[in-house]
Amino acid sequence: MVHYSGQTPDMHREHELNLDMEQENISLPTDREPVLRLTPLPGDVNMHGDIFGGWIMSQVDIAGGITAARRARGRVATVAVNAFVFKHPVLVGDLLSLYAQVVRVGRTSLTVEVEVYAERGVPDTEVYRVTEATLTFVAVGADRRPRPVDPDPR
Repeated sequence: MVHYSGQTPDMHREHELNLDMEQENISLPTDREPVLRLTPLPGDVNMHGDIFGGWIMSQVDIAGGITAARRARGRVATVAVNAFVFKHPVLVGDLLSLYAQVVRVGRTSLTVEVEVYAERGVPDTEVYRVTEATLTFVAVGADRRPRPVDPDPR
């Protein structure tokens, strides 16, 4: 498990201890649609046979970027990864669903939260929330310079 959110070692241990309890009877969110759904393949594994964290980070950035671009009505660029937590390993053959939502809109920036769920096993499918992340994007124009985001999302 890796934390990129300024957490102390004690916070890391506390978070780690609560992971298994959090996973009881979990299901996919029913109040929204995933931005991306995909299955990792054998070429995406690390030396331990789990899906490489960098591959997951890339998918999270894509899902967050799609969501930010829709809200900004145009091009966006990733400017920060504010938090990134790997809660469980992702395995070859898992069906990943990435859910993203804009949680803050500034003058030129948007903050997006992304949750990644893994569906594992057939016919007895188990669902795990495997990753959570918060990213900041900036809206940019054709000149790749920051541009204002319309405060009215309609």
